[in-house]
Amino acid sequence: MPLDRPVRYQVLNRKGEVALGQTVDMSSTGLLFTTDKPLDLGRGIELLISWPASLDDGTRLKLVAKGSVVRNAPGMSAVRIGQYEFRTMKASAAF
Repeated sequence: MPLDRPVRYQVLNRKGEVALGQTVDMSSTGLLFTTDKPLDLGRGIELLISWPASLDDGTRLKLVAKGSVVRNAPGMSAVRIGQYEFRTMKASAAF
């Protein structure tokens, strides 16, 4: 399903390499998002996605997902999601 949300991602086992992108589409097992450079296939990755829904009291949510890079296209990478959870975002948090 199409999903246009900010995403912050970090390749696991690489300290300090956090980058920003935009989701393109998402399914129950995968995510396609924009990247500045191709990501290594098979590499573990953690994604933080600003979620469009919020809790009843207005608290914003983020989706935290971990998986591995399975495909690259010009300016985009696809990840197979292995695990995920929703977390609350601080009011001052921004992507």
